Amino acid sequence: MMQNEPVTSPTREHSVLVTSAAGRTGIPTTLQLLEKGYRVRSLVRVEDARAEQLRRAGAEVIVGNLADTRDMREALRGIKRAYFCAPMAHNALHFANVFALAARDAEVEHVVQLGQWLSQEDHPSLYTREIHLMDRIIPAVTGATHTIINVGWFAANYFFVLEPAAQLGVFPMPLGSGLNAPPSNEDIARVIVGSLDRPDLHAGRSYRPTGPSLLSPEEIVDHIAAATGRSIKYRPMSERMILKSVRASGWPAGPQTQFVQYLEEYRRGTFAVGAPSDAVERVAGVEPEDFATVARRYVGQDPVGHPSMAGALRAATQFGRALFTTPIDPLAEERRRDHALIRDGRLSQDSLSWRVSHGMEESRISRLQSPRGCAGEHVAFPMPA
Repeated sequence: MMQNEPVTSPTREHSVLVTSAAGRTGIPTTLQLLEKGYRVRSLVRVEDARAEQLRRAGAEVIVGNLADTRDMREALRGIKRAYFCAPMAHNALHFANVFALAARDAEVEHVVQLGQWLSQEDHPSLYTREIHLMDRIIPAVTGATHTIINVGWFAANYFFVLEPAAQLGVFPMPLGSGLNAPPSNEDIARVIVGSLDRPDLHAGRSYRPTGPSLLSPEEIVDHIAAATGRSIKYRPMSERMILKSVRASGWPAGPQTQFVQYLEEYRRGTFAVGAPSDAVERVAGVEPEDFATVARRYVGQDPVGHPSMAGALRAATQFGRALFTTPIDPLAEERRRDHALIRDGRLSQDSLSWRVSHGMEESRISRLQSPRGCAGEHVAFPMPA
């Protein structure tokens, strides 16, 4: 196990900026930094209960717009280290450019960025291609050292369907027989915080945090069932039905168009490649949480995770609404929204460059990048001189 003791230096006198601070990784990252003694500035989009939670914990909370250069300059004033997490939106690259320019002007020294395990230049998902560009733009523009956290399928994603699972006993998600080693939000944050805390160790690296073991959808559902205290069956619904369901639930159209592509990656086993990794232990110095522990915590925190007659009625009503909802046509919707589309997009395992950079073509790695470290770690490239 790598020793990862905090640096005893004046760096902790400076604030660390956490963007998207009210999000799934932003909240635990802020709280863990505060626990380590950092003064944290949290940038949130709106003033709500999550912002108040961060403020009560001791963070300096700023309400601002990631797309507004003026807000970002104010957020980065006096900052030396920052965590950048772009919202899941088709203009995420704009957010990244605004951040990079403001970080350069503020002379930020180290940036930890939330990336994506699928990241590649020829993926059919616009969001994924934009993250691939962010991986290169942020270090090039800022001049700061840079660490990428290449997360796959979060453990939290399974709890999008907690209500029908807990209330109706059905887990309706089209995962096929794909395997995953799902990381908790808290473990992802531990890798982010470790990378912020020790840029001397983690600059120029790319880490892929995972849970400790690969699980099938049936095993995932069994753990959720144990946490809810009721029997739950895995029912892999069709792509059309999941599109009806997420639209009926009020999801924005943009994420709907990308979600179906990520589900296809899941079914193809892309999130099982290179998993489980030792990134959490290597960077944070602790064992990653097992999914049973994560499920108990997430179910316990969500009121819909507790079966009840009222909950069952609400879930059944939502299911009925989904049946009569017209799903979007993802490609037509992308064209309507004027998404930047490419011809001949390739899912990850069909892309040679992705297979090489993710360790599936070991004989070619030496021609394209520096040697890999331990499981879950790459050398990030390119880096500024």
